[in-house]
Amino acid sequence: MANTKYIFVTGGVTSSLGKGIIAASLAKLLQARGYRVTIQKFDPYINVDPGTLNPYEHGECFVTEDGAETDLDLGHYERFLNVHTSQANNVTTGRVYQSVIEKERRGEFLGKTVQVIPHITNEIKERIQILGKTGEYDIVITEIGGTVGDIESLPYIESVRQLLWDLGEHNGIVIHLTLVPYLAATGELKTKPTQHSVKTLMESGIQADILVCRTEHELSDDLRYKLALFCNVKREAVIQSIDVPTIYDVPNVMLLEGLDKVALKKLDLPCKNEPDLTQWNTFLQRYKNPKHRVKIGLVGKYVELQDAYKSILEAFIHAGAANEVRVDVESIHSEHLNEENIEAKLGHLDAVLVAPGFGGRGIEGKIKAIEYVRKHNIPFLGICLGMQMAVIEFARHVAGLKDANSTEMNEQTPYPVISLMESQKEITHKGGTMRLGAWNCELTKGSKIYEAYGKKDISERHRHRYEFNNDYKEQLEKAGLQCSGINPDTGLVEVVELPNHPWFVGVQYHPEYKSTVANPHPLFVAFVKAALNNKLKKN
Repeated sequence: MANTKYIFVTGGVTSSLGKGIIAASLAKLLQARGYRVTIQKFDPYINVDPGTLNPYEHGECFVTEDGAETDLDLGHYERFLNVHTSQANNVTTGRVYQSVIEKERRGEFLGKTVQVIPHITNEIKERIQILGKTGEYDIVITEIGGTVGDIESLPYIESVRQLLWDLGEHNGIVIHLTLVPYLAATGELKTKPTQHSVKTLMESGIQADILVCRTEHELSDDLRYKLALFCNVKREAVIQSIDVPTIYDVPNVMLLEGLDKVALKKLDLPCKNEPDLTQWNTFLQRYKNPKHRVKIGLVGKYVELQDAYKSILEAFIHAGAANEVRVDVESIHSEHLNEENIEAKLGHLDAVLVAPGFGGRGIEGKIKAIEYVRKHNIPFLGICLGMQMAVIEFARHVAGLKDANSTEMNEQTPYPVISLMESQKEITHKGGTMRLGAWNCELTKGSKIYEAYGKKDISERHRHRYEFNNDYKEQLEKAGLQCSGINPDTGLVEVVELPNHPWFVGVQYHPEYKSTVANPHPLFVAFVKAALNNKLKKN
């Protein structure tokens, strides 16, 4: 197919309506019809990427294979499509302005006054089309972050308007996601917020082609007709997106509503075959009809906001379905863990995961949790900082290295078993300077980690500054800690485990980033299985 087609997803009325899930669901359906699809996210904040944002502000920072720190919606795109995203799939206002200012400094604008139009909008248009111009995709779906009417979103909306004009008829469409609220006092759904939202979009020169209406109650035919008439869209282009038990139900709901068919018709593309969602629905069936339940503790310091550990929670869903097990995740704030309450907080759990993070807050609570699960033979998985805390706990309480620590927490520690990587020592900037993206790892045959993957050579994504200090490798191994995964290029330790424990594994990388519906991550699958075995043994 010569021309790449573009679909833009905008949001109205309120934020957090689920543009990312709608975009991912539509992409899934188009992919299942045989089209090559990718999704990108354009965010209106001035940070260059989400890497420096507090998880409380923005949820987790998702990392791609090529080492881009991106919005958590890219995690949804990968989990739904089972296709890797990249640096090009997430763009922020900060990155756009940075690029334009650098061009101005180099003299590329030949003395012209640099303005939002055309210079910023041209940069946005260029970046929207980067993936489309590779020839690898038939359809590119672009999610515009924020809500229509926001000041910071205006350059993006204007860029979309210009691009639709540039592309010509049937080459680009706009899907507008809005809220149809229910007023309990009068017992009715109200269309006025959607009408205003569409009007705001039209004031910027864009006519929505499809309306996706988020609602808690069914939209009547009369209501759909009213929305179509007042918002100037076809009746079949009013799509209901009703609340569902899980985000993984949304592709099926959108299929029933005909979202993919309407989009293809507007883009003048054939519907091809009916979408084959067999594998997807098998996953859903297993997820919704578990044979067992396990309780896994998630020990972290951002637990108040579920989105801070989004990929981990989704990886549990995938791995749970693979094991036909419902994983009930119990969030435990590491700052509140102490000697007095540790038994009450962890004693009843089937397994414990100690989560990634940065900084010294809540660290001692994580170490206490790891000591407890090590002594009580409770299956344990430590990710990134969680793995580092497992090394510190072992060094302190088994290897006899009292006051062992990470130089991140205590630069003066007598036993820096975790320390700053050499490559990080001269770095002063925080953004995008960590060890990021996919790195190779060689696993030791016969180890728990090798059993989980079933192969020796793996590649996993990283996001950290501090590493296992190889000066202590021999001493810790002599005390019983197995370093069962090594980076072949750097010699750095990627995986530690305890051979004499039922299931105790710590990994420096982030396995959760690569878990998808089609390919549940093998490490999470093995961990959930260990949790189930532990539960069955107790019973």
